[in-house]
Amino acid sequence: MLSCFAVLLITSASVVAANVHLNKEADLEGVKCIVADRDAQAGKTAEYKDGKVYFCCGGCAGKFAKTPKKFATQANRQLVQTGQYTQTGCPISGGPVDDSTMLTVAGAKVAFCCGKCKAKVESAEDKEAANLVFGEKAFAKGFKKAEKEG
Repeated sequence: MLSCFAVLLITSASVVAANVHLNKEADLEGVKCIVADRDAQAGKTAEYKDGKVYFCCGGCAGKFAKTPKKFATQANRQLVQTGQYTQTGCPISGGPVDDSTMLTVAGAKVAFCCGKCKAKVESAEDKEAANLVFGEKAFAKGFKKAEKEG
């Protein structure tokens, strides 16, 4: 009887944990607004690519709503940083990634297929590096919507 209760308790906890993961807000520790260089807030969001992007204030949310393409690189970066999108390939070549080439680019961890692609991003200035990794073409090559657990 006690073992049945333990199994039921573990099963229930697993289901609850899976549901909490699906419904909880993203961890915004270290996440910056995609418009201004300030901390993102959970209550200031907009829908983007089947996910949410976070802002520091309503003014930034309004700027994004008017010209989302202008902020696409930073929005893509934030989708990765908040775990809504995962890396599936090298953003430069589209090839399989080598974990030993991991870098942090604009606050998000990214790996590359080889040292040459990594060096290309490492040698770029911050804004250019972000564009190389999270620009629309690179994002399409290297990232996809994260699978929901459950």
